Amino acid sequence: MAERGGPLREQRARAIAELVRRLGAVSVGELAERFQVSEMTIRRDLQLLHDRNEIERTHGGAVALERPTDEPPWTQRLGQQAAAKQSIGRLVARSIPDGSTVFLGSGTTTLAVADHLAGRQHLTVVTNALPIASALASSAVDVVVVGGFLRHREMSMIGHLAERALEQMRCDEVVMGMRGVDPDHGLTSEHLPELVTDQAVMRTSNRLTIVADATKLGHVAASKTAPVEAASRLVTDSEADPDLLAAIRARGVAVEIADSA
Repeated sequence: MAERGGPLREQRARAIAELVRRLGAVSVGELAERFQVSEMTIRRDLQLLHDRNEIERTHGGAVALERPTDEPPWTQRLGQQAAAKQSIGRLVARSIPDGSTVFLGSGTTTLAVADHLAGRQHLTVVTNALPIASALASSAVDVVVVGGFLRHREMSMIGHLAERALEQMRCDEVVMGMRGVDPDHGLTSEHLPELVTDQAVMRTSNRLTIVADATKLGHVAASKTAPVEAASRLVTDSEADPDLLAAIRARGVAVEIADSA
């Protein structure tokens, strides 16, 4: 009790803030266990950090603050390169065989894949993206939604709860979008707390398809998710730089170009 407002509390608060930034999301229970204090004490610590604008409180825990990036929310990105995203989505959807289980990550290009899967049967889609689950909700596709902490800008579920669920899953293929795809700097994204969740998604399958329109190629974002060689194939559009595509192929990644037809 004597520690309230004292140096021990401040030291613990700093450690909690760093943990939230690194993991993206934490729960009161796991923090209480980690720091060997009561859940009430942890709630007071989280409220302190929330008041300082260091974290965002949630029911039962906390998530990392969304820091400004050059990536707009998914709703604003829907109209960007829309034709290219639809052609990519169509090509990828056609390549997914009946009877398979595929993970669709968050993003507007993967949403285009989901749109082209909506008329299919005998297919299971696993996702942590609420827009994708919604797009397939009225279809015959079996949908498995991974829970976790909500990332509002992307409407995706991230954090330790999502990662624990993903440990139990195996998919025939993972389809993900990336903010940046570069032969040297790899697969990169803007939101550091989502990094660990994305890496857990990748581990659910030995086949990773990256969907990225031409504007994503050569771009390098803030956090490196994986080397470009982690991808089995890249599906992009006809505006992609041929030199970049050649360099990506040289890394052992199959490259497919989606036309607008």
